[in-house]
Amino acid sequence: MLPMVDHLLESLRLDNTFWGYAVTALLFVFLLFISRTVLRVVHFIHAYRVNTQRLRCFPEPPRRSWLLGHMGMFLPTEEGLREVSDVVTHFSTSFKTWFGPYLCMVALIHPDSIKSVAAASAAIAPKDELFYGFLRPWLGDGLLLSRGEKWGQHRRLLTPAFHFDILKNYVKIFSQSADIMHNKWRKLAANGPISLDMFEHVSLMTLDSLLKCTFSYDSDCQEKSSDYIAAIYELSYLVVQRNEYLPHHIDFLYKLSANGRRFQKACKIVHGFTAGVVQQRKEALKDKGLKEWIKSKQGKTKDFIDILLLSRDDDGNQLSDEEMRDEVDTFMFEGHDTTASGLSWILYNLARHPEYQEKCRVEIRELIHGRDNEELDWDDLSQLTFTTMCIKESLRLHPPVTAISRRCTEDIKLPDGKVIPKGNICLISIYGTHHNPLVWPNPNVYDPYRFDPENSKERSPHAFVPFSAGPRNCIGQNFAMSEMRVVLALTLLRFKVSLDISKEVRRKPELILRAENGLWLQVEDLRL
Repeated sequence: MLPMVDHLLESLRLDNTFWGYAVTALLFVFLLFISRTVLRVVHFIHAYRVNTQRLRCFPEPPRRSWLLGHMGMFLPTEEGLREVSDVVTHFSTSFKTWFGPYLCMVALIHPDSIKSVAAASAAIAPKDELFYGFLRPWLGDGLLLSRGEKWGQHRRLLTPAFHFDILKNYVKIFSQSADIMHNKWRKLAANGPISLDMFEHVSLMTLDSLLKCTFSYDSDCQEKSSDYIAAIYELSYLVVQRNEYLPHHIDFLYKLSANGRRFQKACKIVHGFTAGVVQQRKEALKDKGLKEWIKSKQGKTKDFIDILLLSRDDDGNQLSDEEMRDEVDTFMFEGHDTTASGLSWILYNLARHPEYQEKCRVEIRELIHGRDNEELDWDDLSQLTFTTMCIKESLRLHPPVTAISRRCTEDIKLPDGKVIPKGNICLISIYGTHHNPLVWPNPNVYDPYRFDPENSKERSPHAFVPFSAGPRNCIGQNFAMSEMRVVLALTLLRFKVSLDISKEVRRKPELILRAENGLWLQVEDLRL
């Protein structure tokens, strides 16, 4: 190397001069850069070869090409879900897919495989940032996206907010929001059955109840528009759009795009609303004092903000304003759309099976027989045995969240001996597991009796995971199940739902499982 440099310097007649030393230094820096780059490339190629060799134990469906891998096979469409169902029938426990030539994802579709990853600590299998990172500007470091010690601390602080004593008081709120939706339906169906988009109506209803449970805020969102509500819908739509357009995965390109500017504007609206509510509550608490505040809440429903403000860790510390905002934004995101999806698909499945719908209705009528009103209380929910079976079977067939991704920070060994190598993305396929014929015979058939207690005794708890599983399962699953029971019971008591044969139903898995062009059902007022 040195003779070559000397020869170059001599040819330039720069020997023993300032410029000669400068050129020498630049050449050394350049050669050092090249050598390090070459070493990185060699290391990358070696790591890639080792990783692909270790992944050979996992089967894979045929690739579109070496360059594209399986891109375009599992699109968020009806056809994409059918592809998943077809693949699941061939691979009973797990399989791998390639996104491009080097990014691999291992999909788990069997309870035993899921248990290995779900049971791993948040440090070993944290949420993967590839997709979840797009939510971070909106949700911050809330319970959905946080990890490690912070996640554990917040989980402990927030758990009391979902205690049964708190949830009991929400039953009345669920009923009130359902009443508003049903009054709208009665007006629309006054002259006979009418076709309605369940997602449109049910989403507004669940958002209305969540705003009341979270903020004690009567938004009238079922009757009039709101900037805050519009911003939440905008953010949900934009996150999915960004995920599907690869150039927008790069932050600085996305921020310069029209969608990126829309995203930032919507985030500002949502954060401003949440921060304002938190600050108002903090000021009210400061003015009254803690004892006076607690006294004023006696006999009243404590909302989510109350729980956050009164929560303290073992050292007596509470969440900061920013942490409270992140947790509220996370609760609002996770709490209304997923429940709306679950309820909409439940009504759809019962519309397809009028015999099960009628059996639910009989159970509900018998429960409230002899009462002066149609109100439900907390103790009633446990009596809705068959209705709950119908809810669970619908959550199996149409899970609101179809998959959850994790990034393995250590090797994870599966029960069949296969090992997911460190650094790879692991996909817990909720939809795939729920449609695995090895786990659920005739998986595409809607059969509520699968969840009869006698039929569930020998079933793995990881065979049915609509709310995920393990230490990072959904903290609000009891909240969601309670709301679905209340709203479904009141809906079937007052209305009959049937299929609108003029509208094709095509599933569309986005952030939640939706339906292309809406989920339209015929609604008939039983009181007419």
